[in-house]
Amino acid sequence: MVHTITRRHFTAALGTAAVAGSWARPGLAQAKEITVLNWKGYGTDEPFTLKGFADLTGITIKHDYFNSEPEMLTKLRTNPGAYDVVLINSARTQQAEAEGLIDPIDFATVPNSKDLAPALKEHANLKADGKIYGLSWLWGMNSLAVRKGISADSWSIFTDPKYAGKLALFDDAVTSVGIGALLTGQDANNPKDLAKVTAALKAMKPNLKLMWSSEDEWNKAFAANSFDISVYWSGAAVRSIRQHNLPVEFIVPKEGAIGWLDSLAVPTTSKNKAEALKFLNYMIDPTFYFTWAKEAGAPASANEAAMAKLPADDLNRQIHKADYLSKLTFMAALPDDRRQAFNDLWEEVKAFYAK
Repeated sequence: MVHTITRRHFTAALGTAAVAGSWARPGLAQAKEITVLNWKGYGTDEPFTLKGFADLTGITIKHDYFNSEPEMLTKLRTNPGAYDVVLINSARTQQAEAEGLIDPIDFATVPNSKDLAPALKEHANLKADGKIYGLSWLWGMNSLAVRKGISADSWSIFTDPKYAGKLALFDDAVTSVGIGALLTGQDANNPKDLAKVTAALKAMKPNLKLMWSSEDEWNKAFAANSFDISVYWSGAAVRSIRQHNLPVEFIVPKEGAIGWLDSLAVPTTSKNKAEALKFLNYMIDPTFYFTWAKEAGAPASANEAAMAKLPADDLNRQIHKADYLSKLTFMAALPDDRRQAFNDLWEEVKAFYAK
């Protein structure tokens, strides 16, 4: 389903933001362009985002995309000066900081940061040398999604013979190892017995139909009945239901799920840092978030004021239940040797799947 927003709606929606944000001066801002590096279809490139920010600031937005977090880091390393804003999962923030790829955040330059949830604003994943590298933007879960009508309360459904050839896995080492760890009763961030994790993932082979890497790919394959059970992103589940009318049920299994915190950062080589910070402020603006959540579906905002704008019965609130927080293991920064071990394990499992 395609959603459209009239100019009148935008004017009304953005009026509050223009009043609340002293940095916003429609018509007075110097016209510039910034480049955002992000997953495709992840909020920053929605038509209402591009138009709303341009109307508010006079700044236009160009995008480049990545299909994996390693690719994101490679693009930052090999294209200095090409990007002004980058989406970084907080589990990768300390790695990006150690390589000198991103700036620390000065919260004084991002007025809406005053309403960020304290636990997320200065989350340990974002800290290095006493500074915060990245603005907490969104949080959510990598959990279980099933076709409506399927009953499930455990990740063990991934090995249930009833669903042979009906499983889709996310092609991501950290998520996959995390699921294997939860299935074997281990810490998703630091499983001690990787052999058990490997065995648990290899046992899914008879059910595996698809290895997906983007929301668009997931939606198209699910709509074509290519699979019935999958690991999926919570915010993407909202969009799949609301935008694409897909019969998706989103479940947090009894073993728990993997929580994640996404941040927005300004690369050290950005040539438009002031404009980039304005975009960061816009992306956590409650009025913008309300529009995004209602029109397209969004993960849970790190901004408490933004979440408070949603009705209590909103689908986004229902999927991001506060009760789930205690069942989540948030992705943490990984030492290089552990990350490499996760990558090696996942490559071994994928090679096994391909045989």
